[in-house]
Amino acid sequence: MTKLLGKVYIVGAGPGSKEYLTVKAHSLITQAEVLIYDALVDDSILKLAPENCLKIEMGKRGGKPSMSQSEINSLLVEKCRLGKQVIRLKGGDPFIFGRASSEIQALIEAGCEFEVVPGISSALAAPLLANIPLTDAVMSRAFIVLTAHDIEALDWERISQIETLVILMGARNLDEIVRQLLRHKRTSQTPVAIIQNCATPKQQIWIGSLGDIVQQTYTEYLSPCVIIVGEVVRLRDYLKSPNNMVKENSVAKIEIAPLANKTVLVTRAAGQSSKFSDRLQKAGAKVIEMPALVITPPSSWHDLDVAINNIDTFDWLILTSTNGVDYFFERLAEKDKDSRALSGVKIAVVGKKTSGSLNARGLKADFIPPNFVADSLVVNFPENLSGKKVLFPRVETGGREVLVNELNSKGAEVIEVAAYESSCPENILPEALLALQNCQIDIMTFASSKTVRNFCYLTAENKDNLPQDWLENICIASIGPQTSQSCHSLLGRVDVEAQEYTLDGLTEAIIKWVEIESQKSKFKS
Repeated sequence: MTKLLGKVYIVGAGPGSKEYLTVKAHSLITQAEVLIYDALVDDSILKLAPENCLKIEMGKRGGKPSMSQSEINSLLVEKCRLGKQVIRLKGGDPFIFGRASSEIQALIEAGCEFEVVPGISSALAAPLLANIPLTDAVMSRAFIVLTAHDIEALDWERISQIETLVILMGARNLDEIVRQLLRHKRTSQTPVAIIQNCATPKQQIWIGSLGDIVQQTYTEYLSPCVIIVGEVVRLRDYLKSPNNMVKENSVAKIEIAPLANKTVLVTRAAGQSSKFSDRLQKAGAKVIEMPALVITPPSSWHDLDVAINNIDTFDWLILTSTNGVDYFFERLAEKDKDSRALSGVKIAVVGKKTSGSLNARGLKADFIPPNFVADSLVVNFPENLSGKKVLFPRVETGGREVLVNELNSKGAEVIEVAAYESSCPENILPEALLALQNCQIDIMTFASSKTVRNFCYLTAENKDNLPQDWLENICIASIGPQTSQSCHSLLGRVDVEAQEYTLDGLTEAIIKWVEIESQKSKFKS
């Protein structure tokens, strides 16, 4: 008899984005060999799985094709018997409308080891994140959680007597839910809240009453949502943070993230886009990553090693990127040296992120130019450069020569050494290519001239797979003047340029552009 080496973890994915995972769920997903998940599981959670993890979507979303429950049961058993660590990922909590019982029974019958890991249910998280308490000493001494998937099976006479109702899977039956509650003596003034996509950047909230909520939302696609009915909905105005952004109409209040319903293509280096992507996702965007740079060690360490061995002969060390910081200090450590070797050397950096990377190593820059571009460094340099010896660890190929030329023109002796290399990836990631093919990208971002050049090369290589007008309706967003110049040269235009040449500045510029375009659309209509 074959010994079963695998194990199945039936894991609650929580109500939305990865921030609301339990610590144990997060740990298990990052080690998964097989991830079997429902369609509503947020993309930010799926990205936690290892690159070699087999991901299988089950569907389980209203109106869309889904694998049958028996097929899911068989798949869990099959993968477990192959000795895999299998994560069965379910939205919310596995035991709250999660249909986990059938899967557990199948695993027991097959002799498969399993464990159930709880998650936060949207039934609890959605009202909380909308600042609606489910219980209150005066307004709500009890609440009930129900699913409106099979609305005719519910005892509405008894349900309507409960002070606070939390209704899942009710979007398609909202009008019938309202009709049943009004029929069973709930008044038309009873407050109602609908929270869509809770615990994600796309969360939206509608506030109304039984008398008007259907009319307020009849043009909206509400699924997936949680519906709250009861007087406690009135409490949210007293419990809401003053910084919440609220858009109001005559009856309902709708909270919308500034980049909701926008898809943004991020073209930073592989492995360096996560923080920028997180910024955009928190603003409501769907992010698709298309790395346009691959960062690697240089072809030879010789020149950098020689410079490090003679580091005490330099007056200044100039670092213009986090890559330069990382590779320089890693090589410093390889030569059995640390930051003490720089005691007689002043350090200049370009940009907040480069400065932050230096700070993380316990060092503070002696000079940061006021504008976060290399060209600003020489203009604002704090001392006479004549006769100064400057070490400049930089990218091996493709970097701009303006900084070096200007330093030399001021009388500095500049020693350029290759600290890292940045090259073009071989292919466009399949998800990014598919989005470009289907014209699903609203905004694409560039944080350097080299990403623009590599992006153009990659799309040119795939021109037969792209529609002729694929670029026409995409907003091109640039981090600063030099990158914008490359966009104009190679893509023909720039629609957004950051005022502050940082990723935060780029995010803010994109949000402002979306707001302006939205106002233009309203004016035209």
